[in-house]
Amino acid sequence: MKVIVAFDHAGREAGRFLAEEMRREGHEVECVGPEDEAEADYPDVGAAAARRVAAGEFERGVFVCGSGLGMAIVANKVQGIRAAACANEYMAEMARRHNDANVLCIGGRVVGEGLAVAILRAFLRSEFDGGRHARRVAKIANVEGGRGGDVCR
Repeated sequence: MKVIVAFDHAGREAGRFLAEEMRREGHEVECVGPEDEAEADYPDVGAAAARRVAAGEFERGVFVCGSGLGMAIVANKVQGIRAAACANEYMAEMARRHNDANVLCIGGRVVGEGLAVAILRAFLRSEFDGGRHARRVAKIANVEGGRGGDVCR
């Protein structure tokens, strides 16, 4: 699988670690983010990487910042991205199976290496269930395009 790993300064160490794990498992991985300890703003790195996933350049994205939340927020502003901030394996599996998430966001300051790898594997190995979930994902796309979302009348 072709995966982009994006990280800011707070997620740099964890992002690089996860990239190496994916390479060991045979994935094609590109990292974007600071090369050293220099501060990097997650909106800049996350938005640029999310656009590349949305354009089809990568099948999935793994974005890492301090909490995982900032990266998820900015990635979800890009049309076609369904980013999920996950703190355990179940969340990562359900993000794929039910939401067809294409970007996993992890908090480098929230989870340790072992759990981060387990979350990553659950995300990469899970497939979208389709069926009733496809209808819901289509509704998300409608909200993105400004065509839906008024379910509460």
